[in-house]
Amino acid sequence: MRLQDLLENTEYECIQGNMDVEVSAVIYDSRKVMPGCLFICIEGAKYDSHEYAADAAEKGARVLVMSRMVEEIREKDVTVLLVKNTRYAMAFISAAWFGHPAEKLRVIGITGTKGKTTTTYLVKSILENAGFKVGLIGTIEVIIGETHIHADNTTPESYLLQEYFAKMAEAGLDAVVMEVSSQALKLHRSQGFLFDYGIFTNLEPDHIGADEHASFEEYMACKGLLFRQCRVGIVNGDDAHTEKLLEGHTCELETYGTGEGCMLRAENLELVQNPGELGVNFHVSGLMNFDAHMPAPGRFSVYNALCAIAICRHFKVGIGNIQEALKGAHVKGRIERVKISPRFTLLIDYAHNAMALESLLSTLKEYRPGRLVCVFGCGGNRSRQRRYEMGEVSGRLADFTIITSDNPRFEEPRDIIADIREGIGRTDGEYMEICDRREAIAYAISHAREGDLIVLAGKGHEDYQEIRGKKYPMDERMIIKELLDVGLEHI
Repeated sequence: MRLQDLLENTEYECIQGNMDVEVSAVIYDSRKVMPGCLFICIEGAKYDSHEYAADAAEKGARVLVMSRMVEEIREKDVTVLLVKNTRYAMAFISAAWFGHPAEKLRVIGITGTKGKTTTTYLVKSILENAGFKVGLIGTIEVIIGETHIHADNTTPESYLLQEYFAKMAEAGLDAVVMEVSSQALKLHRSQGFLFDYGIFTNLEPDHIGADEHASFEEYMACKGLLFRQCRVGIVNGDDAHTEKLLEGHTCELETYGTGEGCMLRAENLELVQNPGELGVNFHVSGLMNFDAHMPAPGRFSVYNALCAIAICRHFKVGIGNIQEALKGAHVKGRIERVKISPRFTLLIDYAHNAMALESLLSTLKEYRPGRLVCVFGCGGNRSRQRRYEMGEVSGRLADFTIITSDNPRFEEPRDIIADIREGIGRTDGEYMEICDRREAIAYAISHAREGDLIVLAGKGHEDYQEIRGKKYPMDERMIIKELLDVGLEHI
């Protein structure tokens, strides 16, 4: 591809070499440099590939895109382009390289602290129920037709994102629904195209700290960038931060929520508790008018469903399709029910910080279980404050807590458990410690009482446990199946 065609939407200064060249590939990983390629030097929190610019030139890179000059390349036979931000430039170069595939799809981007994953799957389910072909990009996986690809990041690097878009367009998909993380917006991964619909679910303090966001204000500002890059913004009208987050927006706006001022509203919420199901009924009013049911518990499930409805309304999806798709909604690791016994209910959820755990346990308590039992641990090499907070939340809201291991990474599991214990010790909550997660799950199941509601929190969709830099297979669903197979018949 001609270099000048790649740069059609990119501001740059050519400070060395020839612009009239052909480029064989676009590369941002120094290990993958090949002759004739355009190599983009990316500066990260722990690395800077400007250090490999000279090496890339030696390996045959034809063009280097850089944010600063490196003296070692002045004598190299290579074209050097200076840009203000190489990540930003990479997004536009990647879009051009793949032929602007987002223009061939209707692109839905969902941002917010909670609800992104669940809402993407709800949207996909509703639209497919109405006959659309829909791709998905998110925390758990990337879905292109029948192909499922494990996700390393909630939102992939801009080059990979454009590659996924290109594959979706080639597969004949109509739309793509994707999670857009604050980090992705901060690092320009989602630049290079315009979202048809930008969605905001809610905002609470999260992802604040080293290598993430310096403050809640920065976190909120990054979320708000989505609404300068979409045609239509669909936002939670009930969230206290919505007005501030939308400052400087350039899109048309719609609101959803339970408040009277919201354009699409959920009313008359009714908790439903049937054998084997915790759900909620509600009525949709405002821009649409019908009754709906979600087979998932609590108010946050209503918000997820209402958000999905607000999106799918723009695709002119029929009420019957929406109602049917919601009833069959299922997202792995998000308040996911595992059927074991009619005597009690067992759920798996991804809640892995205090905010998410409090929301989950508060919701489950509304269903008045015999006991609310919480099995959880905390990740290693992460904030110790999170451990204190999660311990305190579980001690305050659960009737019984089993403290166990999560992903200890390079820490000792018992040290992590000790921090959680300190938090739970600030409450009157009953608890016990079982370091091995499999044994903790076995204990919770074998000691379940009539009417108990047991939640395994923290792992969710994950099917591994990370210990000393290695990921070992560990899927809670498989653990439960194996426990039943070896003889927990009495449950």
